[in-house]
Amino acid sequence: MGFTVAIVGRPNVGKSTLFNRLIGQRASIVDDISGVTRDRKYGMSVWNGKTFNVIDTGGFVPNSNDIFEKAIREQVAIAIEEASLIVFVVDVLTGITDLDDSMANLLRRSDKTVIVAVNKVDNNRRILEAAEFYSLGFEETYFISSINGTGSGELLDAVTAHIAEEEEEEESDLPRFAIIGQPNVGKSSLLNALIGETRNIVTNIAGTTRDSTHTHYNLYQKEFLLIDTAGIRKKARVHENLEFYSVMRAIKAMDEADVCILVIDAQMGIEAQDMSIFRLAVKKKKGIVILINKWDLVEKDSNTINEYKKNILEKFAPFNDLPILFISALYKQRIFKAIEVAIDVHERRTTKIPTSQLNEVMLEAIQRHNPPAIKGRYVKIKYVTQLPTHAPAFAFFCNYPRYIKQPYKNYLENQLRQHFNLTGVPISLFFRKK
Repeated sequence: MGFTVAIVGRPNVGKSTLFNRLIGQRASIVDDISGVTRDRKYGMSVWNGKTFNVIDTGGFVPNSNDIFEKAIREQVAIAIEEASLIVFVVDVLTGITDLDDSMANLLRRSDKTVIVAVNKVDNNRRILEAAEFYSLGFEETYFISSINGTGSGELLDAVTAHIAEEEEEEESDLPRFAIIGQPNVGKSSLLNALIGETRNIVTNIAGTTRDSTHTHYNLYQKEFLLIDTAGIRKKARVHENLEFYSVMRAIKAMDEADVCILVIDAQMGIEAQDMSIFRLAVKKKKGIVILINKWDLVEKDSNTINEYKKNILEKFAPFNDLPILFISALYKQRIFKAIEVAIDVHERRTTKIPTSQLNEVMLEAIQRHNPPAIKGRYVKIKYVTQLPTHAPAFAFFCNYPRYIKQPYKNYLENQLRQHFNLTGVPISLFFRKK
């Protein structure tokens, strides 16, 4: 199961900088103006051999002052409910503010693990000043400077200490499908259309689904588990926080699933949030099926589908070997076809290609188009094998692994996709010294 860390704190304490450090890249817009993180922020981090999700709540805060503090408190409440662990970021330069105090009160009352990160502690004087944050009453308090990285190793050690070693789960070997997507794209209508009973209340207000549900589906010789992510709570939330909440749920469901069925609203088209959810599913190496829902509402001519497909695949590049279906959950158009496609993707994700066949095809493709020489050295790839991983991964053994650049990796991936049916399945390539 996935482990999710939520970074909370009032604006301008350095949540985004810390987030970037944890996931190892500069992803947010970071600026010295309060509330400047406008992007949706979630990613993955690996430390001490353990992988976990990281969510920066700052990306979900509205900028109008009247609902500002209320929204931040709401976010803390959502994080308490949904995250596995909370990193509470405070700022040594301002000391403990009223908003810090009220957030600390909320966090203390919860039963979640809370780690306090006192940020901007980058000299000895500030270490002394940072000591006042012990008065917030959290046992695990760390002094860090997220800009230059001081203390981030100790903080990561503390976070990963709370992640249990992955036990081999007694899993049913049924494929697990998660229906993911933004609020109000029709995830619950799709689930209900498939199950044929209104087990979730579906109304036309974004975010009215009650909770994440696992449904065992066994009909028409098809058997699988459906994970409905749509679990928005009953209380209507500020729009931004609704989005934050649904993202928390989507990430949780992705971790449980083998194949993610990404539902997109045909009228809205692909939005930034869809892209982020898609990229995370790719990063987690999940099978992916794209459903364009509410297709009945789109005015069409003979070319509409092709144009729409082309547009989607361009947006999802470089990984665009994807099954795309146009459906209407309301009229049950092509929804069973969607399940058949998801089952196919699941089978492709678990295929093992015989080594002899892999070498026959790939070594010929490599001979046709050798890796370019670098610094007068010729790269020779001798042997290919598939690794025993959950999702397809291939190891190429060669004399100079580090000289193989991205364009050539793309060529090899395209060759694999052309010769072995891997539509909807992200794959990984590794280059090792022979």
